[in-house]
Amino acid sequence: MNELEQARKIINEVDEQMAALFEKRMYASELVAKYKKEHGLSILDEEREKQVIHNNSALIKNPVYQEYYAEFIKETMRISRSYQSRLNEGQRVAYSGVEGAYAYIAAKKMYPCANLVSYPDFESAYNSVENGECDVCVLPIENSYAGDVSTVMDLMFSGTLYVNQVINLPITHCLMVNEGVELKDIKKVVSHPQALAQCASYIKEMGFEPVSHENTALSAKYVKENGLLDTGAIASLETAELFGLKVLASGINASRTNTTRFLAFSRAQNEVKANNRKMNQHFILMFTVKNEAGALAKTIDIIGAFGFNMRNLHSRPMKELLWSYYFYVEADGNINSQSGQDMLRALGATCDRLKLVGTYISE
Repeated sequence: MNELEQARKIINEVDEQMAALFEKRMYASELVAKYKKEHGLSILDEEREKQVIHNNSALIKNPVYQEYYAEFIKETMRISRSYQSRLNEGQRVAYSGVEGAYAYIAAKKMYPCANLVSYPDFESAYNSVENGECDVCVLPIENSYAGDVSTVMDLMFSGTLYVNQVINLPITHCLMVNEGVELKDIKKVVSHPQALAQCASYIKEMGFEPVSHENTALSAKYVKENGLLDTGAIASLETAELFGLKVLASGINASRTNTTRFLAFSRAQNEVKANNRKMNQHFILMFTVKNEAGALAKTIDIIGAFGFNMRNLHSRPMKELLWSYYFYVEADGNINSQSGQDMLRALGATCDRLKLVGTYISE
């Protein structure tokens, strides 16, 4: 047997072993896909993939082979994602609004392979997951310009779903028109009242008449379907592409830091595992405290005493009790750690009601 034949014999033996290991790995991918669907997680987990590439490359002793092995692992994970996407094609993701709206864009970014289902309002989208119609719902919780979304806050407090993902979506408003329309032709602009307010300076400068509409995406649809030649719509670039409108100006909102945070809710809680980057692990708590002096301060002190940094704190009035409030806290750290569990027990002894709303990994 010459050197070529010897080499081919080794390759054949290794390929046979790899085939068996490939089947075993793909079976594990099936389990991952099932878990992600049940817990409302996206197929792509960039943090996990970076860890796998780094850890596995370190197993290769020959430094020349390491970069090739990294490419091999990347391709293997791409195949795994493709298979998981195929298995989860039936995943149904609810959002409030219409196709092309910012909620639709956020849902598409978080779940690019899922079937997106439109609902008329936040509550019906949320309920669709509670009653099993959909697997996940994507809802806004806060806008950097307009503040908290109170309805979603209330649903989080009273509902049964868990937050498993968070995305920050930059809001960039564009002026869009039908083909053939120029800036000089525009007399009116239509959009949601909030979008009109965010673009008020530009609208005034251009001398347009603002006209309120129920939704940014529906505004674009209205301009398109009616073939308006003196009216523009204010919406996102994705909306312009969806309805085939021409963008005359981009980034016309006054605030360049206008961002909306969207949360993904599912019926099962995702247990975030410990990793080396402690500050990209987060959890959300909601609670009520006794109506006595220092009760809230004591609760906040407990969170800090166990080494968890609060990112934000919000209060909301309780509908059923006059002058009573519940509190919303986001904090850094792993709630599933021993310190996290000890903290929950300590909070349980001081809070009237305590709810772990969810855990997530930041971008």
